Amino acid sequence: MKKRTFHFSGKPVNYYFDASFDVLNKLVPVESAVLITDENVFEAHKKKFKGWSTIVLKPGEQYKVQQTVDVIIDQLIELGADRQTTLIGVGGGVVTDIVGYVAGVYMRGVAVGFVPTTILAMVDASIGGKNGIDVGLYKNMVGLIRQPQFLVYDVDFLKSLPKHQWENGFAEIIKHAAIKDAKMMKELSMNNIGYYQKNKKALASLIERNVQIKIKVVQKDEFEKGDRKLLNFGHTIGHAIENQHVLLHGHAISIGMVYAAKISQVLTGFSETNILVETLKKYGLPTAMHFDIQEAMQVMQKDKKKASAGMQYVVLQKIGKAVSETIPMKSLEKLIKLYS
Repeated sequence: MKKRTFHFSGKPVNYYFDASFDVLNKLVPVESAVLITDENVFEAHKKKFKGWSTIVLKPGEQYKVQQTVDVIIDQLIELGADRQTTLIGVGGGVVTDIVGYVAGVYMRGVAVGFVPTTILAMVDASIGGKNGIDVGLYKNMVGLIRQPQFLVYDVDFLKSLPKHQWENGFAEIIKHAAIKDAKMMKELSMNNIGYYQKNKKALASLIERNVQIKIKVVQKDEFEKGDRKLLNFGHTIGHAIENQHVLLHGHAISIGMVYAAKISQVLTGFSETNILVETLKKYGLPTAMHFDIQEAMQVMQKDKKKASAGMQYVVLQKIGKAVSETIPMKSLEKLIKLYS
């Protein structure tokens, strides 16, 4: 196990890489913790939860809503959770988003830690303090930025993941490479999911490198005033089509990245779209999809990245180098139509 401590807003957050779930016993007293997970994780890893107070949620993005938050709060009250209680989210991005949000509002804030159990949660969703819920079609419309106390990385959880969840997580890994690490993109282009499934050491190293990419961005811009916006590469169109078409987050973001790369060709002269597209395909990710552009534009009008002058849109100058540009909504619509 490797412990690394990173500071956000002066608050230290401990990351335990290549760790075991059992390390929780050393981090939090069992009697003052409540584990929150979903049915899929609980059924696949029942033994791990033995002895812990546990709340089990329905799985899926459709449950990342206020009603679920209310159910959790009711159960916390029944369990006698107080300000000394630590909530621990054990699951994918939906679980960590909800649990982080609940911890921020329950009794005006209690401690929280995460044990991410999917690649997507390990490299993206659980890092950086963003927590929130969806409102209708609008993703993460309500939430807060608040850092956890710790994250525990146990890659053994990944063994129970179906293939589509591996694909889902690798979309965010490829995104990180596209915006910040050309060397990682080269490595990814030479391998595939099967390689990382068989090579635990390579997988653990890849996850840690991705965690550090995101942490470095967040440390520079914790409250998304500048550089952190780059992490939204592929998310503008991705979010607009994700809920409409019941797509996995990574699959929607993959399509969004292809559109962003093609738009980059016009705005920055980006010339490496083929590298991105072929790498996404190697990891089983979709690179095209027919969708209602007018409907997507309506969703984008409510996007948090929209400013009065237009959409703050992340484009690539080259693999490993991204910038944020403001594109008028009408111009953005024309560009999307151009590549549809």
